[in-house]
Amino acid sequence: MRSKHLTSVNSQLPTSNFQGGLGVVTILITAAIALGACRQDMHDGPRYRPLRASQFFTDGSSARTLVANTVSRNPLAESDELLYTGKINGTLANAFPMPITAAVLARGQERFNIFCAPCHGRTGQGDGMIVQRGMRKPPSFMEDRLRNAAAGYFFDVMTHGFGAMQDYAAQIPVEDRWAIVAYERALQFSQHAAVNDVPDDKRADLDRPPAPAGEAPRPEAR
Repeated sequence: MRSKHLTSVNSQLPTSNFQGGLGVVTILITAAIALGACRQDMHDGPRYRPLRASQFFTDGSSARTLVANTVSRNPLAESDELLYTGKINGTLANAFPMPITAAVLARGQERFNIFCAPCHGRTGQGDGMIVQRGMRKPPSFMEDRLRNAAAGYFFDVMTHGFGAMQDYAAQIPVEDRWAIVAYERALQFSQHAAVNDVPDDKRADLDRPPAPAGEAPRPEAR
């Protein structure tokens, strides 16, 4: 009887203390959630969307006038499509945006030997030193596919990259990219040219032995 009485008494204990503790826990959890919602990280800073109105500025616009003498990173991309994209009306062009002179070819050769030759080789055959060290071999510029490709194609590849090749837009200025394309065209032409393509006053140079590495060719004695 005593055991039954104790069981009955325990089952009828007041629950006010338990309910009060549960209420405190609920309040603490709610407060933690509320405080967490008020946190603002640097990556989530307040900002205006483009063209949104603003009451902070007197003109009512959130957009500010550019600072005087601000220089765009690509100021003529829209006004000179060929120069900056290698395209005309959205199609890769087989034309150059400037005259190809000896100075342009010399500049192209210099830049080519710095940026392109490590993979493509000095003659464009795809046998550069990096390839000899195990990197994937790029196609030869002498392949019919690339010989028939538009000049704008080479410019586009340098600008945006292709396959395993990264883009060189940050390393090579626009004009130098075109100079490199002009030199690549000269390399292609040199491997498929005939003697009749050489000017008469330059044909004697064809039989002259090549200069030693690192030494400029010497002019013939007159």
